[in-house]
Amino acid sequence: MTAYWISLYREITDEAKLAAYAKLAGPALEGAGGTFLARGMPEQTYEAGETTRSVLISFDSVDAARAAHDSPAYRAALDALDGGAVRDLRIVPGV
Repeated sequence: MTAYWISLYREITDEAKLAAYAKLAGPALEGAGGTFLARGMPEQTYEAGETTRSVLISFDSVDAARAAHDSPAYRAALDALDGGAVRDLRIVPGV
């Protein structure tokens, strides 16, 4: 069953660290089978109205998304981020 990696950036504290993270994270997640479906700032917000960077990635399964997150390649991306952003990341199974 398809799974979705949803990442919401509550705060970006260091643009350089975020750029270093992105340079490593994209290839790491794609190499682990992820497909980026959406990434960037919202065009429209409702309800809470948070205009924060959002990323949506699909994986073949929850296990594949977990494995991508726990991989050495993605760990290197997280090391590069090193507190440069406050994020809410979740993996949600598709319906």
